Amino acid sequence: MSDKIHIRPAMERDFASIQSIYAHYVLTGLASFEIDPPDREEMVERWRIVRDRQHPYLVAEIGGQVAGYAYASVYRNRPAYNHTLENSVYVSPDFQRRGVGRTLLNHLIDICAEAGFRQMVAVIGDLANDPSINLHKSCGFKQVGLLSSTGFKHGRWVDSVIMQRALGDGDTSPPSSE
Repeated sequence: MSDKIHIRPAMERDFASIQSIYAHYVLTGLASFEIDPPDREEMVERWRIVRDRQHPYLVAEIGGQVAGYAYASVYRNRPAYNHTLENSVYVSPDFQRRGVGRTLLNHLIDICAEAGFRQMVAVIGDLANDPSINLHKSCGFKQVGLLSSTGFKHGRWVDSVIMQRALGDGDTSPPSSE
């Protein structure tokens, strides 16, 4: 089996795997502040919203298996935020430490920059989430904030780490007209 990572747009057929990956993090970790994993149908609906807004939703495959996924979505629903996106990256426990997250996030950054977006934000659950924090640092993000005790999960209070990176020209010039 090849270890080559293939990145492509997500398709509806991927959502049994995507739901399984996400459910793992919902149930065992702090990457998501959801308590109960959404079912496949809810995950497909969320994907459709991202896709309908023309934002990227990517899948990483290794040997024909979904190894992870990443997407960019609306940061906030106000017009002044139209040039800023929030990213999400999840890697299957079976494919960790193989460069899947970095490959996905770098592709996502490139696509969003090419589309004219100017800022990307990551909201990371738990200050001790070194894998996600280090992944984002390796892709040019800087920690810009820490929201203390914003979630309560697995019997404890959890911080939110805010990381950000510029895309394209960032804030050095106005965005092109829409």
